Amino acid sequence: AQQFNVDVISNNLSNVNTTGFKKERVEFKDLLYQTMERAYVLEDQGKPVNLQVGFGVMPVATVKNFDTGNFEQTDNPLDLAIDGEGFFMVLGPTGNIQYTRDGSFKISITEEGSKITTSDGFPLLDDTGNEIILNIDVSSMNISSSGELSYTDELGLVVSLGQTIGVMKFPNKFGLESTGRNLYAENSASGFAVSDAELGTRSIINQGFLEASNVQTVEEMVKLIVAQRAYEINSKAIQSADEMLGMANNLKR
Repeated sequence: AQQFNVDVISNNLSNVNTTGFKKERVEFKDLLYQTMERAYVLEDQGKPVNLQVGFGVMPVATVKNFDTGNFEQTDNPLDLAIDGEGFFMVLGPTGNIQYTRDGSFKISITEEGSKITTSDGFPLLDDTGNEIILNIDVSSMNISSSGELSYTDELGLVVSLGQTIGVMKFPNKFGLESTGRNLYAENSASGFAVSDAELGTRSIINQGFLEASNVQTVEEMVKLIVAQRAYEINSKAIQSADEMLGMANNLKR
């Protein structure tokens, strides 16, 4: 159990510079207990306390912390940070829709035009689930706080592109399944994605910013030291128990 805890904390620390990363913590539960019978307790007499021994601990869940990370200004028109509980929609590696908080988008040149994609080439989707294809100079592109796409023409006029970046929310975001590459997949635990526009409170998109990892290095280092010490103590306890059993076996001889 403590080895699992060390692995989770180590993963948090290794992703301290990962854009949009959300740290995790492990939840534990104690194992079964054995109730020891006390021969000296007479029948029909009360037992004020039980005599029990536990069999250790087991990890039961890893819970993500979805607190918003700090915003870092980049002035890149394709860098987006969500202020709120929403997630960007992208077309995943298997052709299914997945979700991300990583707003470090890029331009991929295709036969259809310039697509906005993740660093891995997964297309960003609009609020109707369609890919966003541009035929403009990206440096002139504007993205409003609600995700509406537009550009500034040669005359200085703002022209709408007729598409809005899709931002989705979930009934239980803590149930989302991490699939790697900063992506999440919906499942029965998270519930179905709901368009941010359909809800009362909208998330705000900040153009030219990126959301940093919410991992606090000092906090995780303290947790790692505690987990390592617990692991060492457990190892020594097992070693001592083995030595005691060996001594007991030798006494029988």
